[in-house]
Amino acid sequence: MSDGLELRGLRVVASVGVLAEEHARPQPLEIDITIELDLGPAGRSDALAETVDYSAMVELASRLATERHHELLESIADEICQAAIDLDPRVEAVDVAVRKLRPPIGLDISTVGVRVRRSR
Repeated sequence: MSDGLELRGLRVVASVGVLAEEHARPQPLEIDITIELDLGPAGRSDALAETVDYSAMVELASRLATERHHELLESIADEICQAAIDLDPRVEAVDVAVRKLRPPIGLDISTVGVRVRRSR
């Protein structure tokens, strides 16, 4: 499948990490989501009912990332993938990237992150 919804650059502040300082202080994350599904019906009909409501997906991803502490970025990405698959039976696959924007590393690095892909 080459069709997909691209949700890029969702910024949230979440409690994530294994270090004591990460448990004590939420940190900024950036999330990208690609949802693969056939967009042909939506393209032909111009009807929201024929596609995934990206606003609902963004709100769901934000809630999942911020509602509790996660030890690993992998956990956040996996939960978002599963939620997207559960959101709509037309979803064929989901790719989620989650990045820490200010990782607690003593070297000059822009971000650290993970990418997870799940399919039906």
